[in-house]
Amino acid sequence: MSKLVVISLGKGDLNDGFSIVTAQLWETNNEHPMQFTGSLPAVPEIAELEKRFQFIYQALYQRLRRRSQFEIETVGINNVGEVDFTDICQQLHEQINAWLNSNSFRPIDQQLRARLALDEEFQVIIETSDDQLQKLPWHLWNFFEDYHKAEVALSAPQYKRVKSKPKEIVHKVRILAILGNSAGINVQQDREMLEQLPDASTVFLIEPSRQELDRWLCDKQGWDILFFAGHSQSHGDTAQIHINQTSSLTIPELKNALRCAIARGLSLAIFNSCDGLGLARQLADLHIGQIIVMRQDVPDIVAQEFLKSFLFAFADGHSLHLAVRYARERLQGLEDDFPCASWLPIICQNPAEIPPTWQKLCGMNTNNRIFKLNWHLGKAIATSLVVTSLVCCMRSLGIMQQWELSAFDSIVRMRPSGDLDNRLLVVTVTEADIQAQKQPQKSSLSDAALRKLLYKLEPYQPRAIGLDIYRDFPVEKQSGDLANILQRTNTLIGICKVKGGKKQSAGVSPPPEIPVQRIGFSDVVRDRDLILRRQLLAMTPSPNSPCKTTYSFSIQLARQYLAKQGILLQITDEGYLQLGKVVFKPLEVPMGGYQQLDTRGHQILLNYRSSPKVVQQVSLTQILNGQFNPNWVRDRIVLIGVDAESVKDNFLTPYSAGTVPPQEVPGVIIHAHMVSQILSAVLDDRWLLWVLPMWGEILWLWGWSLVGGIIAFYHQFRLQVVLIIFATLLISCGCYFVVLLYAGWIPLVPSLMGASITYLLVIFYTILKVKRYE
Repeated sequence: MSKLVVISLGKGDLNDGFSIVTAQLWETNNEHPMQFTGSLPAVPEIAELEKRFQFIYQALYQRLRRRSQFEIETVGINNVGEVDFTDICQQLHEQINAWLNSNSFRPIDQQLRARLALDEEFQVIIETSDDQLQKLPWHLWNFFEDYHKAEVALSAPQYKRVKSKPKEIVHKVRILAILGNSAGINVQQDREMLEQLPDASTVFLIEPSRQELDRWLCDKQGWDILFFAGHSQSHGDTAQIHINQTSSLTIPELKNALRCAIARGLSLAIFNSCDGLGLARQLADLHIGQIIVMRQDVPDIVAQEFLKSFLFAFADGHSLHLAVRYARERLQGLEDDFPCASWLPIICQNPAEIPPTWQKLCGMNTNNRIFKLNWHLGKAIATSLVVTSLVCCMRSLGIMQQWELSAFDSIVRMRPSGDLDNRLLVVTVTEADIQAQKQPQKSSLSDAALRKLLYKLEPYQPRAIGLDIYRDFPVEKQSGDLANILQRTNTLIGICKVKGGKKQSAGVSPPPEIPVQRIGFSDVVRDRDLILRRQLLAMTPSPNSPCKTTYSFSIQLARQYLAKQGILLQITDEGYLQLGKVVFKPLEVPMGGYQQLDTRGHQILLNYRSSPKVVQQVSLTQILNGQFNPNWVRDRIVLIGVDAESVKDNFLTPYSAGTVPPQEVPGVIIHAHMVSQILSAVLDDRWLLWVLPMWGEILWLWGWSLVGGIIAFYHQFRLQVVLIIFATLLISCGCYFVVLLYAGWIPLVPSLMGASITYLLVIFYTILKVKRYE
């Protein structure tokens, strides 16, 4: 699926309405969705219509069941029922559309239509746990008449991804088909359709016992699809399937076996039986990926026609959701005899799981064959491949991440010192400056001191002034024209905080006098060891956050500086930020040493300047006393921040571990590094940190593993081996250092580990081989 729309109805019901409705639009290759909000009014008339529909439909279906098989196939519901509920169905259709076209919900509808093309494929998920809402025919929304490649599904409010073990590659879709109690229905046709599927391997359980069903569900080879045909029913929160003519089971009674099947790769369950929503609700707790059920009791002919159309459309290469829509719409041809047949099928989906395709279930996209190399190419090559795969697995689990980050820090500290960035000036508010401000103050910089500072800077016309001090309060009345200065100084950028710490989860508001277009968030992202190695350029603020800006403090200052040179901030078609010719591609895991990481927001790696003094620095007192060179201010970026022990605004960097105790860096200097990185990349062609593509890193790791194997095979003398190992270590570290000088980050710890493990395994194999022939 290229796009996904998740509409969460939140708390409420049809009688009381829904005060907060959110819609998230997930786009292709974008981990961060767009979100829109609205609400839905109370519609007790829909609740009443739905109850009447249920009552009449059940009455008609019960009459149908009492007919013989011949009558079922030739008469249909309308002819056996005395009540024609066409009017009720029409009213329900009209009321649902009137409800979803209400003024309070229209913003969501308009936002979705503005961003979705009429011919593109996407899935709409209605997220709710309300039983009555789940029974509504959501496909009647006229939205789906316009978007013919979209289909609706249901989801529980809580879901998660289940880690499954890789199945044995058999290049066939493995289906476990349970043909349960078939009294009054013809399950033989279901079996014949399953047997005709291409590239499928189906095991049929005909009215199995509970023990037999448990055993097959836990089969070691795993299943792709679970299919059930027979009788099922729901009573409140309890649903059960009749596996044979004497036994019925609830989902909780199958919980352990189903959990085992899901852990081994089960991704789709099809219950071609009556009243399946109760089954889907209970299965939701197991977080299975996709479930296809029938909303109501379903006539045998309708169930068979749906199954045939769906399976062959799915196997023909259509996505699961389009195959369901195709099969559902085909049922409309039966509605002369079976009204509302096309209302019955529904997908119940776990949004955390990607819907499978038939080709993926067949294993056509796997790369497992790469490991089936001919051992005749040499034991060193074979062993190195095995070790490389092991190291890659360990690395992907994040086992080596902290080691790699520490190695990165160590080599970074070895880089030669560079020049300071003369495009920036940092004005620090020191502890002495704070104490010298005699007037009462709400922050480290009083209104009076800030007013004097801005008056001092204004004559020298800096390109941008960055105020890295929180001011979530208005200017005092006695502060003169400070409020006007903050408002009219177009070069002044203020800060706010989108997300606070444990004691301040609501964030920090921006200065009230500075407009939002001149506000940047000061949030940073730190690793688990609290070291700052990444730069956050942009993010979507939380709706509850007082900080509503999209861009960071550093990007706002950089774009202000570059605008004078005609370089404007742009957004690429992929959603990346671009300044000039430089595209800031967001960090995606895995990337370099990062294998497990929260990549929310537009993050890039932070390439610190290696000079001991990054930028020119002066204190607040020096500025106010005129003790500075005017050229330090003229046409530069001036950053104003705090460097005092009483204000906890310090951070650890890769350079901190080189001092005892670790030396923290003031936040204003961190922002100077960030601004400098952007300006240097755009104006000086200084590289941003880059990494090898995935295949490049794998080849690099395999190469070093192969070196370890070759050393073990061809150098048997201890002294020679020691020298070669030492040389290999130096060469590996040397390569790492040289590449890092050109802003490249290649694997060091994994390559050394791969070489070592391969060397030890080959040595061990050689010793065993020698002992075997002694």
